[in-house]
Amino acid sequence: MLVALARALFRKGANFTAAMAFEMASTNLVAELSIIMLAFLGWQMTLAEFVGAPVMVALLVLLFRRFLTRELLEEARSQADKGLAGRMEGHAEMDMSVTEGSLWQRLTSERGLTAISHYFVMDWAAVWLDIAGGLLIAGALAAWVPPDFWQSFFLVDHPLVAKLWGPIVGPLVAVISFVCSVGNIPLAAVLWNGGISFGGVIAFIFADLIILPILNIYRKYYGLKMAGFLFVTFYAAMAGAALVVELIFGALGQVPAQRNARVAEASLVWNYTTWLNIVFLILAAVLVWRFFKTGGLAMLRMMNKPAAMGHSH
Repeated sequence: MLVALARALFRKGANFTAAMAFEMASTNLVAELSIIMLAFLGWQMTLAEFVGAPVMVALLVLLFRRFLTRELLEEARSQADKGLAGRMEGHAEMDMSVTEGSLWQRLTSERGLTAISHYFVMDWAAVWLDIAGGLLIAGALAAWVPPDFWQSFFLVDHPLVAKLWGPIVGPLVAVISFVCSVGNIPLAAVLWNGGISFGGVIAFIFADLIILPILNIYRKYYGLKMAGFLFVTFYAAMAGAALVVELIFGALGQVPAQRNARVAEASLVWNYTTWLNIVFLILAAVLVWRFFKTGGLAMLRMMNKPAAMGHSH
């Protein structure tokens, strides 16, 4: 969705570097990602994500200013103006904003409730495959891959080298995982338990914007040359920012000593979490009901139709 929105901004005249910085920041500085990270990986990883994301964006801007040529940019703009559709393209173009009245009045108004329900369902429609895939892959790796493999691959027996190796290899693991958005957090927990460095986990989480399906979208949006350029610069910014995070948190003594990230609950329990789950399931049911009552099914069908061709200026 954010990939499509970044292209829409670029087609409407936004600076390409600014559009890519927006895409990267918006992907890594969102509340839902923090909630999932906190549940699976703990507060240190969650804080590291917020510390590293601005560093990553700054590194990306520097790389673009140094290496992005006018010729490559014009080729990308020509390709972008073809308007080729990507996954969930229409969701990025929805406009159901409510601007009148107080915050409570906007939330509880008919239009406000409809807008909330539509964004809620469309967000889930966009990421449910990633979440399900992430849980499936994480569970399979946790069950089938022996701990000795992970420890050897992540150079656990060489702590100093592992701190450098983790940020380098983390994004590469992400590239072939096919999982993006919040779906890569369960897999990050498996990698952390397996021995990857603190910075390696952060680099892996950052790298959801260079997985193979997203790279293919870049190819459709901006052409093959720009897709390659985005892969190299994004990778460098992600690995560099993760290494900075490793050094900062290591110097402050905030790298967790224990590797006990939770991939799945061992058993069902009846506690405050259960009650919260019930409350939010009821709320989700209300929003889904509202979504279908207000024409949501037609919107879902429209999401996969080709985007309008031609210029959007």
